[in-house]
Amino acid sequence: MRLLIIEDDREAVAYLVKAFREAGHVADQATDGLDGYAMAREGGYDLLVVDRMLPKLDGLSLIRSLREQNVETPVLILSALGQVDDRVKGLRAGGDDYLPKPYAFSELLARAEVLARRRASASGTSEATAYRVGDLELDRLSHRVTRAGREIVLQPREFRLLEYLMRHTGQVVTRTMLLEHVWDYHFDPQTNVIDVHVSRLRAKIDRGFEHALIQTVRGTGYVVRAEEQRAQ
Repeated sequence: MRLLIIEDDREAVAYLVKAFREAGHVADQATDGLDGYAMAREGGYDLLVVDRMLPKLDGLSLIRSLREQNVETPVLILSALGQVDDRVKGLRAGGDDYLPKPYAFSELLARAEVLARRRASASGTSEATAYRVGDLELDRLSHRVTRAGREIVLQPREFRLLEYLMRHTGQVVTRTMLLEHVWDYHFDPQTNVIDVHVSRLRAKIDRGFEHALIQTVRGTGYVVRAEEQRAQ
């Protein structure tokens, strides 16, 4: 899930970005309504998490403006205003869910994932919940990875990296693609952070096995391919 958090409390937004990323999602941030509106209009997000009280452009006005521009990205509203009338105003402004503060992150995460799944299902673009390449299996729901029946423990970033590679099995994935979808645009394309993480992932996935599934395409990127695919 790729989401945008629009929240003016910098400490709160830093916590949410870190928590969502640890849960395996890609999170961007904006700390005022105008920046949030501009980023949301560009699209590419599965969900917007919007604080109601924002500087420059309040949350409800932001949502109304997006809906007027036919931006249909699901919106989860966060607010210290938790009365029934407040929730009704938020939903009528175009919000899809409303969570009063204070809240537990586990509930926020669950609501966010439900909204993202609902949107994917409605648009007919629902992703697979599990991937298999040869004897390597990845389950997105349980965050479990096994090869030849042996469980492999991955860090959140490693899991996201492997998931993206397996989602594009047999296709060359460039470093730019990985920066955009796994590293949230926050690294210089010339950095070796991708190579370092792929090397660690390869050590966990391929070490001790006769056939390496993760391969480097020199000068381009990486590809995950089963032995029978390489033979074709």
